[in-house]
Amino acid sequence: MSWTVLEQAHGALRSVVAGIEESDWALRTPCEKWNVAQVVRHAAGDQLGYAAAITGSGGPTEDPFAPSEGRPGATDLDAALAAAAAAFATVAPGTPEVACPLPLGPLPAETVVDAAALDAVVHAWDVAVATGQPSPLAPELAAHLTPVAELIAGALRAFAFGPALDPEPGDDAAARLLRFLGRDPEWAR
Repeated sequence: MSWTVLEQAHGALRSVVAGIEESDWALRTPCEKWNVAQVVRHAAGDQLGYAAAITGSGGPTEDPFAPSEGRPGATDLDAALAAAAAAFATVAPGTPEVACPLPLGPLPAETVVDAAALDAVVHAWDVAVATGQPSPLAPELAAHLTPVAELIAGALRAFAFGPALDPEPGDDAAARLLRFLGRDPEWAR
């Protein structure tokens, strides 16, 4: 299931990026102080980080936590997603320890795959809401990814996720996950 979820998350990110209008690249996003171009560059860098952790080569060329403001090249994101997919294709389901770029060290295969999917789909959401596109984070996908978010959030809270926001009555699984990651599901530009 996790590899299918990764494909779904990568597809969501590709789709949202394809929907960016030329004038949208400089728009602010839910990622504080980052515009659309920076979030896309960050998302690509993160996926390259997963690929590099597994393969030992081909990591990001810039710090994904301080991405440049330049608009990514047309093939940058596709190349990063392809590298991540190729790296994960070498990992057998059930592998107990898979290298990953997270400070937690090696984790079970399904956990690492889900962490990469979480990263991709949350950044797809960031870009979608910033550019006025529909959310790519379906409640079913969010429910599947919530356990990995709960596992990794503590290690990443200081520099990747904001403080968790309190749940609101009527939140679905997507809104609960976004709030847990410090994002306001009702964020508006």
